[in-house]
Amino acid sequence: MAKVVSIEEAIAKVHDGMTVMVGGFLGCGNPHKIIDALIEKGVKDLTLICNDTSFPDNGIGKMVVAKQFKKIIVSHIGTNPETGRQMNTGETEVVLVPQGTLAEQVRAGGSGLGGFLTPTGVGTEVEAGKQKIEIDGKTYLLELPLRADVALIAGSKVDKKGNIYYNGATRNFNALMAPAADLVIVEAEELVEVGEIHPNDVMTPGIFVDCIVGGEK
Repeated sequence: MAKVVSIEEAIAKVHDGMTVMVGGFLGCGNPHKIIDALIEKGVKDLTLICNDTSFPDNGIGKMVVAKQFKKIIVSHIGTNPETGRQMNTGETEVVLVPQGTLAEQVRAGGSGLGGFLTPTGVGTEVEAGKQKIEIDGKTYLLELPLRADVALIAGSKVDKKGNIYYNGATRNFNALMAPAADLVIVEAEELVEVGEIHPNDVMTPGIFVDCIVGGEK
């Protein structure tokens, strides 16, 4: 089955109430065309897993403004005042997670791990409701893995089998999220033939990718 589809075919697989991972860091590496299409579609009641909520007028931040999320799991929201407003009014549940912990939760989800131990957050609000384990006299929190129904990621160069190369900082959470979702849709900045990406440059193998959109210059 061909993986390259229209953006309409791809977003038809994203439904109300899903848990969605979105790659990117302050909009860098967000799949911008997919995000715009989802805003137009009006999908709602989503749970978002992302590093941050970007800015109100950029990337994933625009979906926050459109009130398409019922729950947001992120490492910070400081660059998007609308996220903070929705959190403070109770319109949207926001879970703030230390950035390294969030990254490792996603990695654990993609690796099939049952969780991991970290000292980050011990003695703070982060530890609320979590199991604590002591090893060699030091206290750790048990953090559980995160997975999603769908991951929406962005690749700088993607071949027609879904092998992905990320340029510079766009790699960020995109590479982590691809293995951690049941369905993976990648927005290609440049779509190339199989073999045009050197094997040493493949950062996400195509086996993780279900749909490819974009590639138009």
